[in-house]
Amino acid sequence: MNQIAPAAQQRHAKLRYVACIGMMTAVCYVITLLCQFIPPFAGFLSFDLKDVVVVIGSFIFGPLAGLALAVLPSFLEFITYSTTGPVGLLMNILATAAFTLPAALIYKHDKTRRNAIIGLVVGVLSMTVAMLLWNYIVTPGYMHVPRDVVAAMLVPTFLPFNLVKGSINALLATVLYKPVVGALRRAGLAPAHCEG
Repeated sequence: MNQIAPAAQQRHAKLRYVACIGMMTAVCYVITLLCQFIPPFAGFLSFDLKDVVVVIGSFIFGPLAGLALAVLPSFLEFITYSTTGPVGLLMNILATAAFTLPAALIYKHDKTRRNAIIGLVVGVLSMTVAMLLWNYIVTPGYMHVPRDVVAAMLVPTFLPFNLVKGSINALLATVLYKPVVGALRRAGLAPAHCEG
């Protein structure tokens, strides 16, 4: 009997984990859909608030959950309403992963508010640098323009867009983390070891 109980608890924990990742994926997808109504910056850069949910999920469930949440909603967007094709899918995943994973890894090391804030700041900077690099590499072929045209857009366009986008997502994640953790705990879905 004592051997069955831990096994049942482990199965329950796995089901809870899968259910939470599925729920957060659905929330990310809906948020991304609603963000389509925000006018694009510079005519083609779309603002997306799903990273708030992704980073909160990665703080609660760990970096691997953050990676899953970076991929799954982007893939759902790709196969449903996205008009940017495989390039858009790739850039979505890269941007979210560059923001989320550094933050989640720093927070996992020591689950304190201070580390969460440090992780989010590092995540914003990581995403900004990564997207400068990836836009320089990918965007010329995607937009069918010479690379020097894209290079000229890096500082005045891509840099401020990603800094502002990342900062807003980080701020919202900081404000919403405790209420989300509290709600998930009351529902019996959040693990006891997460801060909040």
